[in-house]
Amino acid sequence: MNTILKTIAISLSLMISIQACAQSEKFKIQNPYYSRTATNLLNVSNTEWKKILNTELYQVAREGATETAFTGKYYEFDEKGTYYCAVCGNPLFLSTSKFATTCGWPSFYQPIHKNSVKYRKDTSYNMVRTEVLCGRCGSHLGHIFDDGPEPTGKRFCMNSVCLDFTPLKNK
Repeated sequence: MNTILKTIAISLSLMISIQACAQSEKFKIQNPYYSRTATNLLNVSNTEWKKILNTELYQVAREGATETAFTGKYYEFDEKGTYYCAVCGNPLFLSTSKFATTCGWPSFYQPIHKNSVKYRKDTSYNMVRTEVLCGRCGSHLGHIFDDGPEPTGKRFCMNSVCLDFTPLKNK
């Protein structure tokens, strides 16, 4: 019985350590707002996000910066699974909606749910574009364009740094 309890305790400790390591790459401290199941809208100040997010993620997700084209880890990535908001864990895209492009960023033709993302007019850099924001935390994810494949004709051009990925589990 003690051996079983020790095994369970070690397994739990290992799982917590793995989760902490995964979060430590993106977060300065444990992110209390990160959940892959919560659906509540978040109203967190940028001052608070700056305490939590690493510099690169904060600059792109909260200040609207753009990662350099062709450098993101999900640009030429084709594993099957689900993409989540790296800031709050909101489910965003399925790999089945991802498609190859030459734009330099991972691109999808539709979000998982209509409310997974929201949109805002972006007139920065003397252009008129539509910015794509996380539907839960409002973080900048990228932009949407009307040059994508069927069935939507849309290209959700996303910054890899703003995405987390979980592969499909083999059954």
